[in-house]
Amino acid sequence: MPDLQKNQDSPFAWLSDRRKRSKEEVILIIMCALSIPSILPFGVYRLWQGAWLSAAVDLALVLAMLAVIVHVWHTGRYKVASLGVTLFYSAGMLATIYLRGLSLVYWVYPTMIAAFFMLRPRVALGINTVSLLVLLAILLPQMEVPVMFTVVVTIALVNLFAYIFSHRTGLQNRELHIEAERDFLTGVGNRRALDSTLAAYAAERRPLPEACVLLLDLDHFKTVNDQHGHAAGDQVLRRLCDVLRHHTRATDQIFRYGGEEFAIIANGAGLRAAGKLGDTLRSAVAAAPLLDGHPITTSIGVAPMPRGGAPAEWLEQADRMLYAAKEGGRNAVRVGE
Repeated sequence: MPDLQKNQDSPFAWLSDRRKRSKEEVILIIMCALSIPSILPFGVYRLWQGAWLSAAVDLALVLAMLAVIVHVWHTGRYKVASLGVTLFYSAGMLATIYLRGLSLVYWVYPTMIAAFFMLRPRVALGINTVSLLVLLAILLPQMEVPVMFTVVVTIALVNLFAYIFSHRTGLQNRELHIEAERDFLTGVGNRRALDSTLAAYAAERRPLPEACVLLLDLDHFKTVNDQHGHAAGDQVLRRLCDVLRHHTRATDQIFRYGGEEFAIIANGAGLRAAGKLGDTLRSAVAAAPLLDGHPITTSIGVAPMPRGGAPAEWLEQADRMLYAAKEGGRNAVRVGE
């Protein structure tokens, strides 16, 4: 324990941060890490040549990349950093061409393509369009019109193709993500979606409104399958989710936890509000015609999601409250502390 505390108190403790990183963080860190050995030799060479201004631009880019790596690794905040890196890349590329001449115009292509890896396609295209207009102003006095036209058209085509590819890839990834985290029977989120949502809430470092998790389980659901068949049971689950959607807010999230058990994340709700939501859902389920001639009720457990806690702890407490509701006679709500 003393060694662990010593490591946490060390100024280099951030280096041992082992939290799961998003793909956006990883891409940004890799891009910056690859940029350093790509740019640094040119900066050193120009420094040796006495081209002080060009060397300063290159070394400033290297230092900026190092700062971004440290910042993103330490904080996990990549959105503003990605925008800053792209703007810095573009400004450095334009400054280098302006200072060193037309021989470095080929740096435009990797710089502009890199923008599509770090930003949304529209933002990347907007920044690259502005950079292209500035580049046009730089090239106009130095290049013959046919040659300049060729350069500008090829750069524009590269941006167009990169935008189309990035946009289509983003759409496909979103569709795959939705399908991978959707329960095929009910259309609500599945267990994987619940786990990732809870993990994201636990890992978020910015202040967030309080939230609670509700675990809902249908009472005596096994008798529905035994007496009416699994097809009827599936229909009950679909109708149940329709009831849950109708009686929850747009900010609440519904997930199938497993079998006839469902989880609801009540965003922006404290225990009191979540308890009221649970009682509303209990009453709505009891009154809903989920299965003709067979009344169905539900038991619900409610637990808070305090900052600094772990998803497993939140679910464990909600499960204990659900068990208490079952033991208390079912068709009940129990709220944790």
